[in-house]
Amino acid sequence: MGESTVIPLADLRYAAVAPRIPEQLRAPTGLLADRLGRPLRDLRISVTDRCNFRCSYCMPKDVFDRDYTFIPHASLLRFEEITRLARLFVAHGVVKLRLTGGEPLLRKNVEALIAQLAALRTPGGEPLDITLTTNGSLLARKAQALREAGLKRVTVSIDAIDDAVFRRMNDVDFPVADVLRGIEAAQRVGLAPIKLNMVVKRGTNDDQIVPLARHVRDHFGPGVVLRFIEYMDVGATNGWRMDEVLPSRQVVERLSAVFPLQRLPATAEGETAERWAYADGGGEVGCISSVTQAFCGDCNRARLSTEGKLFMCLFASRGHDLRALLRGGFSDEQIAAAIGEVWGGREDRYSQLRALVPPAPAAGERRVEMHYIGG
Repeated sequence: MGESTVIPLADLRYAAVAPRIPEQLRAPTGLLADRLGRPLRDLRISVTDRCNFRCSYCMPKDVFDRDYTFIPHASLLRFEEITRLARLFVAHGVVKLRLTGGEPLLRKNVEALIAQLAALRTPGGEPLDITLTTNGSLLARKAQALREAGLKRVTVSIDAIDDAVFRRMNDVDFPVADVLRGIEAAQRVGLAPIKLNMVVKRGTNDDQIVPLARHVRDHFGPGVVLRFIEYMDVGATNGWRMDEVLPSRQVVERLSAVFPLQRLPATAEGETAERWAYADGGGEVGCISSVTQAFCGDCNRARLSTEGKLFMCLFASRGHDLRALLRGGFSDEQIAAAIGEVWGGREDRYSQLRALVPPAPAAGERRVEMHYIGG
């Protein structure tokens, strides 16, 4: 009897099959578009499914407890594999790479990965926009090394400025002061612009909207942009309810009652945030309204999970197993052609459809969790 292969259960939690290798291998042109005409420009790469916070909207403690099985290290994409895939996506038109998690700074020696990615160039010879989203807990000690490795900017999640509220939100009693020190360190080493993301849950932390905005204005200045994100129905474990969503228009109303705002135009195609400037010149804020104002129409983002599954939508339940191709001996040309076929067949628009009839995963499947695929 031959040797058997043991596949960890963690690898089987989301449906995925290796994408088909087309018979005719079309070389990337940098102009890849999906069925709705949306170009591929942004690749979000999850480097770990682990996090040291237990925020209720992402990794509620009653689900992600001590007995929860995370993906084993041997199943994670190696840095060289991530870089190889990133290079193929760049050939298809990607210009922005965002490292996510879980908490990406928990991935050992993530600076080495950033250095590899920073060496990549677009077909026109331009450097990539490389950024990272973090909860800020390790940022103070990591900021300098991240900048030296080639990270250009950073996004920090911060859901309250009041320490008691912040500790309740992260559910591990982590103090907000340590995250603020991380933001200061990022500013000091030149990671810019810095974006701060606040997920707003009605009745939980919506009283923090104005205080957090005031703190950012007073202590960080125009170089730090605060963005308010509507609480989303990602995954199946966060107990999402529509009555806990505070629409972005109400966020803007609360802010403008204290700090008059002026609408700003989008800065890039596919930008998710609506931008507002403080009328007194004190910087800007943004609102990400994926629940009440779907922006699927120009979504140009693909998502790569920590063990190499490619997802076409944040709200997907089925992925495409690129790790199987990486470790199956396929050439760059074959993998690039497979990626092209997957994106070319894409027609995902969950948020738009949700507004009409709530989409449901296929029988036996469930939507991917936020910690697994990143935001």
